Amino acid sequence: MAVETPTPTPPATRARPARALGTPLASVIAVVATILGLIVLAWTVLFVTKGRFLKHTFEKIVAAQTHRQVEVAGDFQLYFAPFNVKFLAEGMTISNPEWAGRGSFFSASKIDSRISTWSLITGNHRVNWLGLENGHVDLQWDKAGRRNTWTFSEEKGEPLDLPVIRRALVQGTLIRYVDPRMQIAAGIRIHTVEARDTQFASSIRFDGNGTARGTRFTMAGELLTPNATVAGGRNQLKLHVEGVRTQIDVSGTLPGATEIEGADLHMDARGQNLADVFAVMGVAVPDTRSYRLRSALTKSGDEWRFTGLRGRFGASDLAGKFTVKMTEPRLLLTADLATHVLDIVDAGPFIGYSPQASAAGAVVQRAGGTPRILPDAPLRVEALKNFDAKVDWTVRTVRAESLPISNITLGLDLNDRLLKLSPLNFSMARGTVNSDITINARREPVFTDYDIRLSPTPMGTLLAGFGVEQSGTSGTLKARVKMTGTGNSVRDSLASSNGRIAVIMPRGTFWTRNIQLSELDIGVFVQKMFEKKLKEPVQINCGLIGFTVNNGIAAADPILIDTEKNVMLGRGGFSFKNETIDLAFRADSKKFSLFSGQSPVGVGGYFAKPSIDVISPELVGRAGAGLGLGILASPFAAVIAFVDIGDAKAADCGPVLAGASARAQRTDKGKPRDDVGKGTTAKSEDGKRSKGEAQKQRKKFLGIF
Repeated sequence: MAVETPTPTPPATRARPARALGTPLASVIAVVATILGLIVLAWTVLFVTKGRFLKHTFEKIVAAQTHRQVEVAGDFQLYFAPFNVKFLAEGMTISNPEWAGRGSFFSASKIDSRISTWSLITGNHRVNWLGLENGHVDLQWDKAGRRNTWTFSEEKGEPLDLPVIRRALVQGTLIRYVDPRMQIAAGIRIHTVEARDTQFASSIRFDGNGTARGTRFTMAGELLTPNATVAGGRNQLKLHVEGVRTQIDVSGTLPGATEIEGADLHMDARGQNLADVFAVMGVAVPDTRSYRLRSALTKSGDEWRFTGLRGRFGASDLAGKFTVKMTEPRLLLTADLATHVLDIVDAGPFIGYSPQASAAGAVVQRAGGTPRILPDAPLRVEALKNFDAKVDWTVRTVRAESLPISNITLGLDLNDRLLKLSPLNFSMARGTVNSDITINARREPVFTDYDIRLSPTPMGTLLAGFGVEQSGTSGTLKARVKMTGTGNSVRDSLASSNGRIAVIMPRGTFWTRNIQLSELDIGVFVQKMFEKKLKEPVQINCGLIGFTVNNGIAAADPILIDTEKNVMLGRGGFSFKNETIDLAFRADSKKFSLFSGQSPVGVGGYFAKPSIDVISPELVGRAGAGLGLGILASPFAAVIAFVDIGDAKAADCGPVLAGASARAQRTDKGKPRDDVGKGTTAKSEDGKRSKGEAQKQRKKFLGIF
């Protein structure tokens, strides 16, 4: 019988113990749990004790970080309630730095606040609630503008950056601000009252006064802070400021009690002179008559933006936008402005006339008993150091009697006292004046470069704007002024100027009849110059009225007008120094004339009061000579004194139309002219010359011919 071999059984597998969670994960959980436990413990300890035991630690840490003395005399609390930080301190003081003098930078009998914990992590510094009693804040810059009391590091002072405060309750608090560079000192009192509007929890009212560049101002306003239960509530601001003959009202909403960024504000400013407001910032702008301007106002970064600007100054309107950028080392002003109608009186200050004098029509001044009209208001060089500017301004119409100007385009660029007016263009009688003027205030005295160009303009239309009948006049003219001068006013700059002035008249006709232009009788003037009787227009071939300016004295170089029948020549000049005019003109006939009563015509006087001498001593001399010949010889002999042999030399119009100097002028035969370029004003710097010099000068040119 076979024996059955048993199948061996496999050895029993030893049961492995069930493994707990992995050791690394357990470690992490343990660390996190420990940290959370410690946080909860710390939170509990702080909540129970209110963090009062941290008082001296707080004083030491803050003192070390601010390099100031810090003290809390009364109760102190610092804890999470429940998530945001509650901070309370009674009798807290933080001292000023040594350079700011004795006293405290901050002090308060009580400060109670709720600070957003998340904002501390992100650096946004948002305070949800602030209660402040009997506070005092001393905000000062040093004289050099390098340090301030609120920047605690020893490095350069930073601009004031207030934390965002959502709601506040402030009682008996004073803020003091001093900036020696801007010459501003102010004190502002703040207190909170309950608002009458149930939508708002409180009204923070403030008032104060101070001085800005020596001028006193006052301010008052209130900030209505919304109740926390009102969804989307925003702080409403009302501010009224008075000073420097100006009133400014600002109203609108703020995101927070101290949050200006992105604010929706509206400004209404009115006063006697817009320059007063800018003077507070150390910015120089031309004076104005009384004004009122309204605009939207907001802050974006370091820019204050005035948009939707509309208003009036004097009898003129103004619209556009304006920005003040708080940059270093100078402010930057940018503006894009437009005026529909500019009254000529309001334009006076832009070239140096007082608006008060202009309004009275009295731009003429007296100097040494003589009239002056060139503006002498000095450029405010010191103020130009404080700001840069980029301005574009357009004017559609200029309201002015007998001044045909419109469509002004001004581009202004100021960069570190280098002022460029380019372009400075305007339309005048269907022509265009294009100007580029550079005023360099980096130099002392100020150096000015003038380049003014008049495009071809119809003479008839141009003269009609000044009161001269244009019928029958078809000629045109163009002109250019290219000069440089030194001086801190327009008068001083022109009185020292050097350069050239040229007015060119191409072919055309000129006709004027019994019309007066200011003190100059144009009708009589042209009658004496060109025709015995103006029964038909004067046919002009070409003409040039040119002056070379040397140290403020303009000498004719040349005055040469070629007409169909005559050649008109001029000598003399004028002075920017004392605004005198000393010009003499004569017209030589190209044809024989038996009865020629033409005689030299003189233009004299001053820019403000020119005069014309149409009955010259030479004409009287001719009449006397004729009378003598008639008595001694025969009546027919008297005619000899009025005979013109007609030897005038016609001009080569090429050099004339090119505006060339007298030296380059030629006759129509190509020969150099010997009848131009010999004139001079023959005046000293004070504008005076002896009687003998005057007689000698007139005899050289105005002798009987």
